[in-house]
Amino acid sequence: MSTYTAFRDKARTFVAVLTVAAGLFALAPHAARAEVASMENALKEMSIGKADAPVVMNDYSSLTCPHCAAFHTTTLNQIKKDYVDTGKVRVVFHDFPLDRIALAAMMLTRCAGPERSVDLYDMLYQTQGNWTKSGQPLPALTALVRFYGLGEDDVLKCLENQDLMQTILDRRESASKQYGINSTPSFVIDGKKLDGNLDYGDFRKALDKALADRGVK
Repeated sequence: MSTYTAFRDKARTFVAVLTVAAGLFALAPHAARAEVASMENALKEMSIGKADAPVVMNDYSSLTCPHCAAFHTTTLNQIKKDYVDTGKVRVVFHDFPLDRIALAAMMLTRCAGPERSVDLYDMLYQTQGNWTKSGQPLPALTALVRFYGLGEDDVLKCLENQDLMQTILDRRESASKQYGINSTPSFVIDGKKLDGNLDYGDFRKALDKALADRGVK
């Protein structure tokens, strides 16, 4: 059995257990309800920046990865200020869950829909130290995503979506094969892979080179 197949099978079993466990926890009233996103909307690109930005920075991260959280809560802010907000770079967030809790969190992020997913994604990194160490990660996640319109029934519906789970896992496998990604965070800029939460200067060099190759100062 391949590593990918083993992870997929364990993930399916684990998420199935989570959906049962979720029904045991009553939640406080939540924000205005929003429907669980359709598959089409759930799988839309998650990104920040102009659609026609000359350079695309691909970010492969896992929501339970501390190094990913460090990048998203610190370094990304500087990249956003200098490159994204100026229209030079679009950052595309790719699903690369390294464990079953990360997979469940990513599914919920996708189920929030394209209008909310990026904000929820950011919030889960901002609060990672709380929900990942809570001892009961699913109730903690469920309590958080209610602020993005997903109630308890929505969480169950989302986590039972085998097609969504499989697509996320397939995308992870595709990234591994195409770019050799096996750790997070990893980044691909102009086909060049960068590993880890590097110093801002390292990202600046890579982005400046990519922009220069396109004649952008």
